[in-house]
Order: sequence, then C-alpha cells, then structure tokens
Amino acid sequence: TSAPVILEASELLINQSVGLQRPGFSLFAPWSLSGERDSWLKSLFVRKVDPRKDAHSHLLAKKEDNNLYKIQFHNVKPECLDAYNQLCEDVLPSIHADPEYPCELVGTWNTWYGEQDQAVHLWRYRGGYPALTEVMNKLRQNKVFMDYRNERGKMLLSRRNQLLLEFSFWNEPVPRSGPNIYELRSYQLRPGTMIEWGNYWARAIEIRQQNQEAVGGFFSQIGRLYTVHHLWAYKDLLSREDTRNAAWQRDGWDEVVYYTVPLIQHMESRIMIPMKTSPMQ
Repeated sequence: TSAPVILEASELLINQSVGLQRPGFSLFAPWSLSGERDSWLKSLFVRKVDPRKDAHSHLLAKKEDNNLYKIQFHNVKPECLDAYNQLCEDVLPSIHADPEYPCELVGTWNTWYGEQDQAVHLWRYRGGYPALTEVMNKLRQNKVFMDYRNERGKMLLSRRNQLLLEFSFWNEPVPRSGPNIYELRSYQLRPGTMIEWGNYWARAIEIRQQNQEAVGGFFSQIGRLYTVHHLWAYKDLLSREDTRNAAWQRDGWDEVVYYTVPLIQHMESRIMIPMKTSPMQ
C-alpha cells in the first residue's frame, strides 16, 4: 500500500511546484492531446540551446594571426632521461633557428612534479596547418632529425601530442629570462562548454596578469578534444602559492572559480623545469 501513497504524494508535490492546484487538474492526468502533453513535459526538463552558426574555434581563437601550436608529451625511460635531454638540446634548437622551417620552439621542459620522467615540448607554426605540413615534409628529408627520431625512440616509454589554438584573450607566449618554474594546468571540459569557459576566462585573465605570471592559454583541435591548457610562470613554488592566494583577494575571482568548476570533468597540474636550451627560462 505504500507505493500508491508515495506516487500520490509525488504527483501532489510536482503539481504544486508548477502551480497546478486547480481542482480536478493533474500533471499526470491523461490529456486529450497526448502530443501536446509530451511537448509541454519536455519544455520543463529539456534545456534549450540556441544553435550556433560557427565553430567554437572561430569564436575563441585569435583572428589577427594564423598560429597553430603542437604540444608533445614524452614519457622517458628513467635511466635515459639525461641522454634524452642532451639529444633534444643538440637537435631542437637548430630547427627553431632555421628560417627554412616556419616553426618556433616556444618552450621545452622536464616535469618536476606531476608525471615523472616526462618531457613537454611546445611548438608554434606560423601559418597554421600549411606551415605544419611544410615542416613535417622538410623534416622527413632532414637526416639529422631522422637520426634524432630513431635515437629518441629507443629512450621513450610512450608519447602523445595535441594540436592547439590559442585563446584570443591570452597573450602570445614569448621567450622569458629565468630562472622560473612553469605550471601547466590542463582541464578536460565537458563537451559543449568551451564557449562558456572562454567567456569567464576572458574576464579572469585580467585578474591573473598582475604579476605577469600568465604565459599562454590554448584549447585542443586534434588529439584529446575539449582540453584546455593554461601555462603559468613563477619564480619558485612559494611565489606560486603567494600569487594564487592573492587572486582570491581580487573582485571577481571567486565568481570565476564558482562558475567554471562545474564545466570540468578532469584537471591536472604539472610543475616543470625548463631545459637548458628552452627559449623560456
């Protein structure tokens, strides 16, 4: 006998919550037009989304340039890390400095805290996908690079990469003098929330520029999708803590955190140390 009682109570609560308290009327009573009833029910519980006429990459990325970024994560055999770093320092700067290659090494790091024995490389291709294709084709003809790839393969446990665009409201990453530590904060967003994330961070970045700690902000195009990377620079771990705590004293930061946390499925932080030849020190 308890089930009918619970059902009647549930119907009463829902009828009252939507203001249907007229005698003889119930949300659960059969309607003469079942199609109208179903449509009305859906309007209560289904969120309406305005259709967009453009991809979020066109709405969030910079318009004045056509930069494409590639981020590489290399998990190195622990016993090979020193040799791997030396190999990268011998080869990668030459590609960065060669005008025949329309690409730049933005930065190259080892993870200090986070995934251990890991290298992270960030490349910029000025000219977008055509520049990326040109570089890849030329590197296949570069014996030094091909030897580097073969030797590197012996030292790695795994590797992955992503192609990224930069958010229009972040500064373009430029070389920095050191010494600095870098934090790469990576966020896996719920699909469909990238525009909302960008709207909040377009305001938040002004709060986080006080100490020039903001280096670059990116979102993925190929690879693991709906991924956001924020890159920050600090003098040391204590400076990081002080800078992040100071943000909470500025108007608006608490609101940004409150509204963006529900958009995140997963997040990760890496503290990284620049390699000797990294343009960012």
